[in-house]
Amino acid sequence: MEPVFRSLEIAGSLAVRLTGTALTFRGLDNIPATGGAAVVINHTSYIDFLPAALAATQRKRRLRFMIKAEMQQVKGVNFLIKHSKTIPVDRRAGADSYAVAVQRLREGELVAVYPEATISRSFELKDFKSGAARMAREAQVPLIPLIVWGAHRLWTKDHPKSLGRNKIPITVAVGAPLAPTSPVVELETELHDAMNALLYQVQENYDHPRGAYWVPRRLGGSAPTLAEAERMEEAELAERERRRAES
Repeated sequence: MEPVFRSLEIAGSLAVRLTGTALTFRGLDNIPATGGAAVVINHTSYIDFLPAALAATQRKRRLRFMIKAEMQQVKGVNFLIKHSKTIPVDRRAGADSYAVAVQRLREGELVAVYPEATISRSFELKDFKSGAARMAREAQVPLIPLIVWGAHRLWTKDHPKSLGRNKIPITVAVGAPLAPTSPVVELETELHDAMNALLYQVQENYDHPRGAYWVPRRLGGSAPTLAEAERMEEAELAERERRRAES
């Protein structure tokens, strides 16, 4: 039953209703009814985990997220991590969390992975880390592409959050499973291509006002390009390292 997880599901569904968020799900049948799978999610928002998790709930499944280990330092969040089978990831030493994720996949769980690692400021797909492809191959489970679009309008990097009753539409689209048969590099490319195609399909059916900060430059918005966003991220990392060295 997992009472803590069930409470989270109820709270998440209630939050969606209270904010008037119009959630649209596509391709839910691509989430397996049983058995392990690596569910690979694009990352544009601090809250895109919620629509993804609710998509799994529609299939009576639960996502076991991989999140940065620093979140364990937040007392309430650490309680939830311990009681929801969430997998903390130390980005400087991820071997332990990788092993846990592979074990969960072998046990038949759905493990949720953000292959871009950090939020994409351009709202386009960044280059992927190889972890998702490697763990799927090792556990011999499929990769499930999943796109969340619209959550970045509620809360993303460099912009104020908007979490009131805003009725912003969010689409969750699930793509066809990818078998873990190709070599890791090829599988990673297949995954990136599949998720990019799925992202473009979702965007075709979503209204994108010209000049809006949350609209990719490719679609007439004012979001940074991939190259510009990469330079911003490099500057952010350099500043973080400087502060770490000073402390």
